[in-house]
Amino acid sequence: MNRSALIAILALLLIGQACNMKTEVQTKKTKTMEKTEEHYTFKLNENVTRQKVTFKNRFGITLSGDLYLPTNSSKLNLPAIAISGPYGAVKEQSSGLYANQMAARGFATLAFDPSYTGESGGEPRNISSPDINTEDFSAAVDFLGLHKAIDRNKIGILGICGFGGYALNAAAPDKRIKAVATSTMYDISRGTANGYYDSKTEEERTKEYVQIGEQRWKDAEKEKTSYGPTGLKNLPENAPQFVKEYAAYYTTSRGFHSRSLNSNGSWSLTNAVTNMNAPILHYIKEISPRPILIIAGEKAHSKYFSETAFEAAVEPKELLIVPNAVHTDLYDQIDKIPFDKLESFFNENLN
Repeated sequence: MNRSALIAILALLLIGQACNMKTEVQTKKTKTMEKTEEHYTFKLNENVTRQKVTFKNRFGITLSGDLYLPTNSSKLNLPAIAISGPYGAVKEQSSGLYANQMAARGFATLAFDPSYTGESGGEPRNISSPDINTEDFSAAVDFLGLHKAIDRNKIGILGICGFGGYALNAAAPDKRIKAVATSTMYDISRGTANGYYDSKTEEERTKEYVQIGEQRWKDAEKEKTSYGPTGLKNLPENAPQFVKEYAAYYTTSRGFHSRSLNSNGSWSLTNAVTNMNAPILHYIKEISPRPILIIAGEKAHSKYFSETAFEAAVEPKELLIVPNAVHTDLYDQIDKIPFDKLESFFNENLN
């Protein structure tokens, strides 16, 4: 598969750009492997309770989350972690799994659906924004800091995949965040603007802007948002291995969820433009002196995002490479996700 085709597939799956493809409007049809509304891709730990909660961000969008609390703790000043991601996933998938595991280790944890996705509010659906999704983390901090069981001076955040980048962006200006960790991180803005391994040319980027502008005319005329085909269905045999790994998570019983646009939907056709125009890690140095932990798989196609973010950050910082792990291993493979390290990192820094 040539470089242009590889970039196009990556853009379709993770950035939501598909202007050169026939469009289709999302509908609420019955999907293959449809699950119940309360379906979770993992089992709740016996020492953890889970409660559905809602809270608003500063844009007035109501966010939906699951609050996980350790059942065997009598503390009223718990340390807390807000968790979101991967990009295009929902809280019943990877972020909930992380929240469940960390709550079993003594933390109050909040896994939440970002604006415009999952059970959270915002219209039209399946939209991302570097500004709004960064704000979603700060809104989660608001919620945690007002909870009677939580010490507002002991709050950290954890971002998975694309929300790793948004988490770093949120931590820079929000000094209430005492520590930030990322797992299998993507810098969505960089990937959208520059392509895979920064291979997109200025000419290619300009062409995308033109395509998005043309799509905006179409959407404005119809007064309706348009969406691309479901990206992970009907993959060709010669699809890149990392794309097959995404499909192995999102389209099978391992990770499928009816509300996850990565499982059975797509981003809007004009979604890419704000990410392309807004580099989110420009102020990463301003997270210091608060600590950063960046976790990536040794064999992950996305590892370079973690490596360059680590290089750009200043101390205290740590880069942990998980041996033999691919990108999606860190979504749900309990034996590979370094939960012991996450526990020690947040215990040491949320005090």
